[in-house]
Amino acid sequence: MHPLFSIAATKWRQMMHRRQFIKLSVAAASLTLTSWGKASASWSMQSSLNKAYAFIDSMMDLYDRGDHLRLIQSYKGGYLGSIGFDPAFTYDNALAIIAYLSRGLGKDKKRATVLGDSLLYVQEHDPAADGRVRDAYEPSQLLLEDGTPNIAYRWGQGGSATGNQAWTGLAFLWLYLTTKHHRFLQGAERIGTWILENTYDTRGAGGYMGGVDAANNVLTWKSTEHNIDAYSLFRSLYNMLGNINWKNAADHAYDFIISIWNAEGGFFWTGTGTDGTTTNTYPIPEDVQTWSYLAIQNPHFQRSIDWAAENLAAQDSIFRGVSFSNADTSKVWFEGTAHLALALNRRGAARDLEQSELLIQYIRLAQEKAMNTDGKGIVAASSDGLQTGFGYSYYASLHIGATSWYCIAVNHSNPFQP
Repeated sequence: MHPLFSIAATKWRQMMHRRQFIKLSVAAASLTLTSWGKASASWSMQSSLNKAYAFIDSMMDLYDRGDHLRLIQSYKGGYLGSIGFDPAFTYDNALAIIAYLSRGLGKDKKRATVLGDSLLYVQEHDPAADGRVRDAYEPSQLLLEDGTPNIAYRWGQGGSATGNQAWTGLAFLWLYLTTKHHRFLQGAERIGTWILENTYDTRGAGGYMGGVDAANNVLTWKSTEHNIDAYSLFRSLYNMLGNINWKNAADHAYDFIISIWNAEGGFFWTGTGTDGTTTNTYPIPEDVQTWSYLAIQNPHFQRSIDWAAENLAAQDSIFRGVSFSNADTSKVWFEGTAHLALALNRRGAARDLEQSELLIQYIRLAQEKAMNTDGKGIVAASSDGLQTGFGYSYYASLHIGATSWYCIAVNHSNPFQP
């Protein structure tokens, strides 16, 4: 067990260990951050945040500027840059929208609106013409000569995962509440309808399946993370529109989420196999442990935050935080570290705020000192080859998703509740 994140099973021991966590964390921070802090004494949180937004701005303007439709390339530099890996992932762009709106400056709203209109365009002009978006697009030329979206087929990203649909819908709702433009609300409704019509499942505890691949084959497994995303979209639509159908859709996702709870261990499993009923027990990812609290905020399940802090704690050289899953805790996943920082901040139990701030400080350290950093953006992983357990890895390449989550966490905004 990593001493930085030691939390025990019973409530009494959880409280005692949480205190120990902070004590050890602060002590570790004083050792790890002292030299960096002396060299950067004048570096304020606001300065760090401004630099993070400057990175997102620069990536958004990499291929075009102004009001022109475009999406942001997800990664820059490092190993992924060396192999020319340049898709614009829909999830990362949805996060960038929410990050911009969480700060909410006039220029942020303009940039978020351009990104939102770009996602609306690819939705409305998709070859399937059924309300979906794709998992990723080509950022250097978003539109083909005939005006159709340039889908990132060459990177195997032509499918439509349920989670990516839901995040796009959430970004649309953030835009609708900010701009009052009904086109964004309508886009979110189309996304919600697509999820209902294409992924609704009656097997086992219900919920929603994984989406479709590029050939439109249904992905029959179910992801806890996807269902958390779908729940948040449907619940938000119900709160805004009062349509009972959206509440029923949210309840269908909720029933699946709570069915996958491991009460003894205090965590959520990753989902099911392709049969829709057999629990997938490996790996156990970080995101469902923190996102479940941010989305549902049910105290009954809050132990999952502590489970992630304890079991996914990672240290790599001077960097600390959490990893992606229990498949590999040798490196820090900075996006997930921001997830945990925000979840702790929103829960606000004893020492949570102090613990949250410490995690933010470690991400700031990565902004300044990580491999391949530009001093502005946040790399995905503390070093190359962080294995997720799902057949792909993260690298020390600058990442829009990690940087956006850092901004969202520093702003204390909950992306699941527009």
